[in-house]
Amino acid sequence: MALVLVVTVFGGSTINAQTICNVSISGLMACKPSVTLPNPILPSGDCCSALSHADLRCLCFYKNSKLLPSLGIDPNLAMQLPVKCKLPHLPKC
Repeated sequence: MALVLVVTVFGGSTINAQTICNVSISGLMACKPSVTLPNPILPSGDCCSALSHADLRCLCFYKNSKLLPSLGIDPNLAMQLPVKCKLPHLPKC
């Protein structure tokens, strides 16, 4: 999902000048270390806080994006972020 979150920074559908899927760009960038290989880290508090305000259904749009791998983002790691952040009411993407 993050990415999904990070990719949305570069080409999203629900984008406004300051947010993407209800998440600030700085919030999305806080998640990048958790979705990049070869050494992803656990999501930070800032990342999880940003995701807690996200429109997760909106972010699902990026699940199968070809852009994710081209940016060094692992889609599987991205989809794990909401669970790792223990967010309630996760959508089925």
